[in-house]
Amino acid sequence: MAEFVLKDMVERRGLADRFHIESAATTTDEIGNPVHPGTRRILAREGISCEGKTARQIAKADYDAFDVIIGMDDANMRSMERRFGGDPAGKLHKMMEFAGTDRDVADPWYTGDFETTYDDVRAGCTGLMGWLGF
Repeated sequence: MAEFVLKDMVERRGLADRFHIESAATTTDEIGNPVHPGTRRILAREGISCEGKTARQIAKADYDAFDVIIGMDDANMRSMERRFGGDPAGKLHKMMEFAGTDRDVADPWYTGDFETTYDDVRAGCTGLMGWLGF
């Protein structure tokens, strides 16, 4: 969800050519699967496309490929630090830190509450854009 919300934000600001935004899973559970129907429903309502996306697993090479790497929860953060062998360049951030809190993004996998997840993601992405100076 965050990938597409952030892409929409940068596109609406005319900044799409300045960003490369991509999501990746920290586990193998959903690799190859399309975006969850609950997420697709929320994004469609907001006029945001996620067409063609399938889940991929985060790779060690992603650390060098991206300037900022964002996890949704503490488990994501631990998995990324293990995968990358730490965070020597300070690239890893938890999404909700950009919304002024250290809590996790609400996980609809367990709650089925995609609305709260969308609210969290939107707040985090809005804060991230401000942090980046946009």
